[in-house]
Amino acid sequence: MATLGVMIERCTSIDQAGWLGLRQALWPHCSRAEHLSEMSLFITSPDRYAQFVAYSSPGQAVGFAEASVRTDYVNGTDSSPVAFLEGIYVVPEARRKGVAASLVSAVCHWAHSAGCDTLASDASLENETSHAVHRALRFQETERVVFFRRAL
Repeated sequence: MATLGVMIERCTSIDQAGWLGLRQALWPHCSRAEHLSEMSLFITSPDRYAQFVAYSSPGQAVGFAEASVRTDYVNGTDSSPVAFLEGIYVVPEARRKGVAASLVSAVCHWAHSAGCDTLASDASLENETSHAVHRALRFQETERVVFFRRAL
């Protein structure tokens, strides 16, 4: 695996170069307005949320990660608070070059400074690619679950 030289920056503004575009690539079902609304919330609560963008040496945004501090129960953990990797995305041409690992390292550093000793995450059951990425990033699978609902 070749390592791509990247610079990781914490997002401090919704105008952070590349952040919106990367979010839209990961979550295309959300509108631009929804993304901007969430991004604004995250920026105003830096003790609870952290977002990072990875830039390649020419300054192009090639990946991002978002994390939060959760104080409610997080499946597979037994402590609180827990840092939670809410999303991570690397553009296809930068994958398998250490970008995701660099982003997770930045998240881990932030999480530790926020008083967390665990970083958790999730992925849908059918997303085998995400499962493989999580394993490569040294996450351990803790459980599988199917959610149900019933209309009242």
